Amino acid sequence: MKGFVRMFLAGVWLVALSGAAAAEPLEKLAGKLGKGLGDQENKKVAVLDFPYPGGGLSSGSSIVQERLTTFLVESGKVEVIERSLLRKVLEEMRLESTGVIDSETTKELGKVLGVGALVTGTLNDLGRGKTEINARVIQADTGKILSAGRAKIDRTWSDSPVKSPGAKPEAAAPHQAPPALPSSLGSDQGTANSFLGKPLVQLAVLLDTSNSMDGLISQAKTQIWKIVNELASSERDGASPVIQVALYEYGNDNLSAGERYIRQVLPFTADLDQVSEKLFALTTRGGEEFAGAVIKDAAGSLEWDKHADVYKAIFIAGNEPFTQGPVDFREAVASAVGKGVVVNTIFCGSRQEGVSTQWKAGADAGGGDYLAIEQGIRFAAIEAPQDAEIQRLGAELNKTYIPYGARGREAYQRQEAQDKNAASFGLAAGAVAAERAVFKAKAQYAAAASWDLVGEEESGRLKVGDLKKEDLPADLRSMKSAELASYIRKKAQERKEVQKNIDRLSNARARHIAQAERKAGHGGKATLDQAMLKAIRAQASKKNLKFKSGS
Repeated sequence: MKGFVRMFLAGVWLVALSGAAAAEPLEKLAGKLGKGLGDQENKKVAVLDFPYPGGGLSSGSSIVQERLTTFLVESGKVEVIERSLLRKVLEEMRLESTGVIDSETTKELGKVLGVGALVTGTLNDLGRGKTEINARVIQADTGKILSAGRAKIDRTWSDSPVKSPGAKPEAAAPHQAPPALPSSLGSDQGTANSFLGKPLVQLAVLLDTSNSMDGLISQAKTQIWKIVNELASSERDGASPVIQVALYEYGNDNLSAGERYIRQVLPFTADLDQVSEKLFALTTRGGEEFAGAVIKDAAGSLEWDKHADVYKAIFIAGNEPFTQGPVDFREAVASAVGKGVVVNTIFCGSRQEGVSTQWKAGADAGGGDYLAIEQGIRFAAIEAPQDAEIQRLGAELNKTYIPYGARGREAYQRQEAQDKNAASFGLAAGAVAAERAVFKAKAQYAAAASWDLVGEEESGRLKVGDLKKEDLPADLRSMKSAELASYIRKKAQERKEVQKNIDRLSNARARHIAQAERKAGHGGKATLDQAMLKAIRAQASKKNLKFKSGS
């Protein structure tokens, strides 16, 4: 999508999941708000994001804003300004797109935008997957509330609210980053709290999905777990980082020409099962490959953290000239660099061809690495003696998870499906499945599983006595509270034992693979994981993330 628009449509793929259940109350709310303009002459309005109390934002903030905008426009009673214009004005005024603004700013914003009113409000997450929306229409020149309304909808997004980047820091000194709260972790703030104080890594992976890129996509599917494991093995001040991954595809005829053949597949998420699921759903088809356009979109639309100690990087892979398309790659890369994002380019072909088609120039402008790989190698992995046992333990780890609610059942099925996907690569299957199992044993994986009763109860975010029987798996519904609590504690202990065994085996496995790689030398052609890991280690080290030697 166009650069500015997706900022306001972050998480729009989730909107489709909400269905008519969410649309009806929001449509009624839009009608009630529209009536507040009454006989006012200027019926032009601007719809802002909907923050949580305190100014935190989630993808739900954008989802609600987008749906209300749609219903207001469809009513035909008001004129809603274009969101790209709204975003531009907010940036020029150095404001956030939330309703956290004072009366003087409301007046100024009204004058600049030429609107008679602002639509704003807040979100409040309730229990059982519901969110309450409190909305109001504010007269721009007076600050008077013209109308207000409330609606309750199903919460179809999974990330917890993150403090707006433009908000004033509350406790951290200017040079210190307050704790980073990763997106897409769960439906309540408690899940995000399990990551408080941890370093943050944000990676945006931009993949060419044109006809010739089948090998590249296969490498991405097989190597995603190896890449995140490398990052997960690093630490700063004794804490391992939280890893967020965003995914784009571009250059595919199945994508809209009007959107420049690019698509945001996933916004930043720490739930890497979702990333794996979306990677396996990618298909290739010939198309126009506009590198500049997709970089600009990723730089402008993703929610990049503002703190200087966060490692933020774009990795774009493709094989056509970097200069294709309507967006100058220099302009796009500059917009990323302005946000502290390193841009790395991966050319699928000979190194010299990538240089001559400006892929190296893109990396040079982005302060990143230029890398050339052989994308025709589909299943690149080094097997280790520990693979089979680690894979078996990975399956045992699944048995320690207890899904609750509809979202939990869906996530549990996704967990098993991605295990099967990882084990579907023929001779490389053992190595890929082992890499996935190693990551499943990491703290981030369990903390991101806000659908899991074991982790949620152990952390204190859920209490057994508060659960509804219908939210439990069928075989646990007959248990009394004391019996269920005992069962959960047993599963928690089993998980710790399995995690410990996987960790022990993974250390031995890492040593075996490091030795095999040294023995192989550098005569072979590079693959996606080799290219990315080389850049990641060097760049993340500059953010004081320390990696285990030889890993």
